[in-house]
Amino acid sequence: MNTKAETMRHMMRVNELCQMASWEISRRGVVHDRSKLESPEAELFEEHTEKLAGLSYGSPEYQQSLELLGPALEHHYANNRHHSEHFPEGVDGMNLFDVLEMFVDWVAAGERQNNGNILKSLEINKKRYKLSPQLYRILKNTAEQFLK
Repeated sequence: MNTKAETMRHMMRVNELCQMASWEISRRGVVHDRSKLESPEAELFEEHTEKLAGLSYGSPEYQQSLELLGPALEHHYANNRHHSEHFPEGVDGMNLFDVLEMFVDWVAAGERQNNGNILKSLEINKKRYKLSPQLYRILKNTAEQFLK
């Protein structure tokens, strides 16, 4: 067996798979949240997004505002698989691309809020979405990388 040639084939295949993964996450970035631009989501998000930005994530007031978005969120979750609510099993039904898009969505959403903080959001989301300790730690490690 020519181990150099085999290693080179392996390296090329890993590169090919990384390119495919990169393409998939880039594609998701382009189409992310497009359903918010159309009815029934657009009208309710137009009315409530600014209010949400002024509230602390996870606070009772924040939760009440989410309830006002009920029909828009139901539609949004049904049409966007980067939300755990899209799946009957929650986060456990997601694939790695779903989780990555969900995570960067959390980062970007926190940046829109007055007191947004991804590490604090992760603490809240650990309970809210029943994240396993292992997944929580991976997301926290990734958040810390973003904050460097």
